[in-house]
Amino acid sequence: MPSELSLHAWLGRAARWFGLATAVGVVAGVAAAGFLVALAHATAWREGHAWIIALLPVAGFAIGLLYHWAGAPVAGGLHLVFAEVQAPTRVLPRRLAPMILASTVVTHLFGGSAGREGTAVQMGAALADQVGRPFALVGRDRRLLVLAGIAGGFGAVFGTPLAGTVFALEVVAVGALGRIAVVPCLIAALVGHLVVRGLGVEHTPYPMIEVPAISVMLVLTLVAAGGVCGVVARAFVAAQHAVQAIAERAIGWMPLRLAAGGALVALAVYSLGSTRHIGLSIPLMLDAFAAPRPASDCVLKLALTALTLGCGFKGGEVTPLFVIGATLGSALSAIMPGPGVAVLAAVGLVAVFAGAARTPLTCVVLAVELFGIDLALPAAIACSASWAIAGRVGIYAPRAMPPVLEPGPGTNA
Repeated sequence: MPSELSLHAWLGRAARWFGLATAVGVVAGVAAAGFLVALAHATAWREGHAWIIALLPVAGFAIGLLYHWAGAPVAGGLHLVFAEVQAPTRVLPRRLAPMILASTVVTHLFGGSAGREGTAVQMGAALADQVGRPFALVGRDRRLLVLAGIAGGFGAVFGTPLAGTVFALEVVAVGALGRIAVVPCLIAALVGHLVVRGLGVEHTPYPMIEVPAISVMLVLTLVAAGGVCGVVARAFVAAQHAVQAIAERAIGWMPLRLAAGGALVALAVYSLGSTRHIGLSIPLMLDAFAAPRPASDCVLKLALTALTLGCGFKGGEVTPLFVIGATLGSALSAIMPGPGVAVLAAVGLVAVFAGAARTPLTCVVLAVELFGIDLALPAAIACSASWAIAGRVGIYAPRAMPPVLEPGPGTNA
């Protein structure tokens, strides 16, 4: 009888978590789909009306006012989300999802250089917390649900459910929590991805990469390329942190700081006479697979992204890191022997992200989902080298896991 009761309890808990993870995947997928559509329209409108970039300082001022007046509970962004998984204290505020969505779309519409994963992950986590509210989840259960929201958001926005799962586990979860979180995270990420596809929203098409036979020369080339990617990843993190420190020290009031940063970005874009290095820069990234790109593409995307995000505009770092890595690998193909431009661009895309985010396992899985299984070993070699060179400081919060306490009464503004 005890065993039957235990089996019944286990089946009930499994069914409950399957339903919760599925619900999280649905809301994360719907949010990601709407976000992707909004980004596509914002990008298309900006490219057809380049004069709007001159208003980036005004947009920055507006975003700053929004967060100054109403955004204090959510100003931590991804750091707030990760902290709630590590040591839960309160339900993530309802305003987190709409505020990060609106501010990110505005950033892209007016010409900032930013990404999208930070927004998708924050929306997924915040919506997951709302899904769990009627069930009064606390402690480990609530951490698991928010973690599933992180996986669902990442997997849905990039169309990579396996990478979304590994990302959530590698960035935030450690120990026993990581082991038991695999299934909820995978369900949420897979459902989120399927929802986006079911709604007819298309992801960026990446080429399938054919890799030459493994040889000593190829391995050495991949190690060298990965090392360079690690240096660039380290430079990106340092640049973003430096811009943030200088901006906060020079201009204490957030709205004015964003306005000044927007003016600098707009001035740089008009000076360059090109919009290829702002927004997501997807066309620039895809061009990197076809023919070697100049190293200046990598440098300009790095500088504009560090300036945009360092001054406080919203978005994410991952897609810009993809572009930085792809253009870097493309440029390296002109001077490195072996695999050719497409392979090095693909390897660079994941290796710079691996070094900057400290997520080599995520990036190997990402390489397989984006480019095919043939890139698994080259990606593993390059991502390992990048991770080793990039240093201990990354774009996300430190992952030291504090003791987990049961949450007290929380707020949910």
